[in-house]
Amino acid sequence: MPRVATSLCKRDTFGTIGARTGFFRNDYKVTPGLYCVGTPGKDGPVLVTANYKLSFDALRKELSNVDCWILVVDTRGINVWCAGGKGTFSAEEIAYQVKRAQLEKIVDHRQLVLPQLCANGVALKKVKNLCGFRGKFGPIKAADLPDFILTGEATEKMRSVTFEMAERAVLIPLEICMLWKELLGITLFFFLISGISTDFYSISQALSRGTTLTAGTLLAVFSGAGVVPLLLPWIPVKQFWVKGAITGSFTAIIFTALKLLGQTPFDILAISLWIVSCSSYLAMNFTGSTVFNSLSGVEIE
Repeated sequence: MPRVATSLCKRDTFGTIGARTGFFRNDYKVTPGLYCVGTPGKDGPVLVTANYKLSFDALRKELSNVDCWILVVDTRGINVWCAGGKGTFSAEEIAYQVKRAQLEKIVDHRQLVLPQLCANGVALKKVKNLCGFRGKFGPIKAADLPDFILTGEATEKMRSVTFEMAERAVLIPLEICMLWKELLGITLFFFLISGISTDFYSISQALSRGTTLTAGTLLAVFSGAGVVPLLLPWIPVKQFWVKGAITGSFTAIIFTALKLLGQTPFDILAISLWIVSCSSYLAMNFTGSTVFNSLSGVEIE
């Protein structure tokens, strides 16, 4: 039986950075199956999680004083919440892994502790019918699992979803780093078209205009993918595209005041509309990261 450590090594830390920045996020997973932490016996609790390694690591690092079993289901390397919505974290998959691991021969009890955020894709009655094990939803955060295992019950605080500034900030590097290809392509395009002039082509204008456009774009990215999640509760209105437009408008005002002072109204209007549009578009990415909006609200956006 594979025994996993509860402390993360340097490789795990670098892997977390890679996943958070998106450089190898799509293939960051562990092998599905049964693992153990410490020396669990036949009465040891069975914790179920996804095979997305970030989820797996977040679970095991909180179990330093717990002897338990970890059943990893095949979610195709997708986190618990998203996998529940996609249907890969399902009653059928849980039952399959239970039978595949022959869990009934390893533990005497018939109970599984499921992550609460998979509830959108798992029917507990179906789990019981398919494999004979009863499912029970644990707390939202892995850090609360030791207390949950000790008492057997989750408090209201353990059941409550939070989206504090630190939790929002951790999403920013991924949003920005995943844009590097688009930013590289559009920057080259900017410098190419910026040199067009009455003298056919001007290198000096290409550098001047291209730098201005690129700087404005980078600020727009920071506005939509950085400022919006950080200031999310305090920006008026619920729609994310409007939130992005609001922060983009302030960004455009500051940028044009500092960079385009003395330019024509047409130049100022053009760069301002570009900044507001980019910021508004990027802010909409966060509709999938929070329960701030309803499903119908996301569809409307």
